[in-house]
Amino acid sequence: MSKRKRNQFDVDEIYRSLRTNIEFSQMDDAIQVINVVSTVPNEGKSTVSIRLWKLLAEAGFPTVLVDVDLRKSELKNKYRVKGIQEGLNHFLSGLAEYEDVVYETNIPNGHIVPVSTLLENPAVLLEDPRMGELLDKLAEDYRYVIIDTPPLDNISDGALIASMSDGAVMVVRCGETPKALVRQSLQQLE
Repeated sequence: MSKRKRNQFDVDEIYRSLRTNIEFSQMDDAIQVINVVSTVPNEGKSTVSIRLWKLLAEAGFPTVLVDVDLRKSELKNKYRVKGIQEGLNHFLSGLAEYEDVVYETNIPNGHIVPVSTLLENPAVLLEDPRMGELLDKLAEDYRYVIIDTPPLDNISDGALIASMSDGAVMVVRCGETPKALVRQSLQQLE
């Protein structure tokens, strides 16, 4: 096996292990809404969110991916989902209903709540009771709710969403993210 294929196999195995760990954490049915967060930008948080969402959906679990990075959505920029008229920002503003912002994808059992318009200061919207209502409704309709949040480094959006989640997956770039920042982010999540 070539080194590249071996590396890809290792990466795939890590994602499968993450999925399995999440499935086994379900013994008491407590972990359903999962916040995927990082300390700083460019640690791979959105990539992990998407891979985890896809693996859970492909394993037969109805799963929805919610993009709450209303300032700088990687999902919106990298993975252009076509046909999006209304997104999370419309729902939180009261301009759209639940059914208008949950989109079917080509992944069986996989749905997405995208960001349709980037905002400069979304904290007020994320603090609105509609955010909690949305997550509660998604948790009723889906086995897993994966939330792609902004990094914790200098804005409170990620920590705010973490308070509405059952658990968190923290993505850290090995050898690059300072340990002090990782500790600080863990304290924010707690």
